[in-house]
Amino acid sequence: MTYILTMGVMTALKVKFIEGNAGFMSLVALALVLGLAFCIERIIYLTMAEINARKLMNDIEAKLEKKDVEGAKDLCRNTRGPVASICYQGLMHINEKPDDIQRSVTNYGSVQTSNLEKGCSWIKLFIAMAPSLGFLGTVIGMVMSFDNIQAAGDISPTIVAGGMKVALITTIFGIIVALILQCFYNFILSKIESITIQMEESYVTLMDIITKYKNKG
Repeated sequence: MTYILTMGVMTALKVKFIEGNAGFMSLVALALVLGLAFCIERIIYLTMAEINARKLMNDIEAKLEKKDVEGAKDLCRNTRGPVASICYQGLMHINEKPDDIQRSVTNYGSVQTSNLEKGCSWIKLFIAMAPSLGFLGTVIGMVMSFDNIQAAGDISPTIVAGGMKVALITTIFGIIVALILQCFYNFILSKIESITIQMEESYVTLMDIITKYKNKG
């Protein structure tokens, strides 16, 4: 039953796609495909970047309590994600002044945040392009309607309907594509925000751990 329903929906979409002028609908579909490609890439990257930050910080603290700085560095090197990277950056400068450590970690953290947001501008572009292409199809559909009226010399509902149908279908599909990409984009932003918060919390914890290490040293 579900399979039949799915096939029915796909068939209906295919019919409407063709009716909406294949040229413009193909551009809208291309915006969807490219936008989803960037979304999937970001989701995979961000998922790989997420770790158990609290456990990492506890492990780093345990290493430094034993004066094993190199062990703490190896731990960060062997852990994926920006949280481990900024911790490694801090440990690299552990013997410097607190202000220098803070400056180094903050600058490196900005680089890591930029990496998290890489590709998001393209997703925003396709979100904007999809409805714009739909509206362009709307305008062209209206022009087609007026051309048909002019050629026939008559304002008949049948003559107007063809162009109006193209106009409405392209607009609908453009808005649907934009909505789909917007949902993915918001999900990506939520993951970026979550990882950024992890980085900030880990940075504060790292500075406390380094301060304790220096006081004991």
